[in-house]
Amino acid sequence: MSSLPASTIFIVGPTASGKSAFAAALAEQIGGEIVNADAFQLYAGMDIVTAKPSAAEMKRVPHHLYGIIPLTESCDAQRYHSLAVPVIEDIAARGRVPIVVGGSGLYLKALTHGLSPLPAASPVLREHFKHLSAGEKIVWLLQRDPEAATTVNLRNPRYVERALEICLLARRPQSGLRRSFAAQEPQVNGIILDWNRETLYARINQRTLTMMEAGLIAEVAALGELSPTAEKAIGIREVREHLAGRVSLADTIAAIQQATRRYAKRQITWFRRERCFQTICLDSVPTAEYALSRILELFPCLRPSSQSAPSSST
Repeated sequence: MSSLPASTIFIVGPTASGKSAFAAALAEQIGGEIVNADAFQLYAGMDIVTAKPSAAEMKRVPHHLYGIIPLTESCDAQRYHSLAVPVIEDIAARGRVPIVVGGSGLYLKALTHGLSPLPAASPVLREHFKHLSAGEKIVWLLQRDPEAATTVNLRNPRYVERALEICLLARRPQSGLRRSFAAQEPQVNGIILDWNRETLYARINQRTLTMMEAGLIAEVAALGELSPTAEKAIGIREVREHLAGRVSLADTIAAIQQATRRYAKRQITWFRRERCFQTICLDSVPTAEYALSRILELFPCLRPSSQSAPSSST
């Protein structure tokens, strides 16, 4: 379970929901500092493609864990946890309020629930899996965990391999392990920013155009070698297809918009299962100031801190 400082608050939600701007405004009101929980904004050199907070937003309040990992390095929930927890504890120790902001579900869950008890990846097993057909791996998995037929996307080889790997290493069905971990309900202060689906999609489409105007094509063109984690950022594959002459600019924009909408849909589904967060529907909120006051009503433990000098960002 989570053992973070009690003052920690989470601002989460789907991509393009306005988390960064909202968190910066909240931080100004309550004496907070922002801690990134977006898997791709951790990377240096991908400011536009990952929609990092603007320079103006970062000047307003201290921001931590943005652009700190080289593009060639991989990252996962365990590494993120080891990076984020000391930062959060330091912010709280200085009398400030840690505000964790992002939409990467596994990274957020590493903080709210603690690290998953699932075994780490096994290079030996994964090498062995290369000699099995997709059908054989599915059969192996279902023999060890029949429930996987409904809990694992059997059409995704990566998901099948990971589920089978857990079964073999843990010597028990992976579905049971995942269920017991997911059933934990930590006591955390958290807000999900929610929008009407059509409004959110319109925000996504417009943000993609804004990213293009800001120099997305040039940024991706300048990227060198990327780690398996970094290369998954939406927009990189699509722009590289355009740079290779295989896709028009218009189709590239449409592809990024579509991929982002699909990602937002998955995020919405994820956050609906996280019962430890309160939801604020921004469609029904008259002003941003009202939304901020609503947070303070939901969490009376959050009070503007005494005047503290902001620290330098990490």
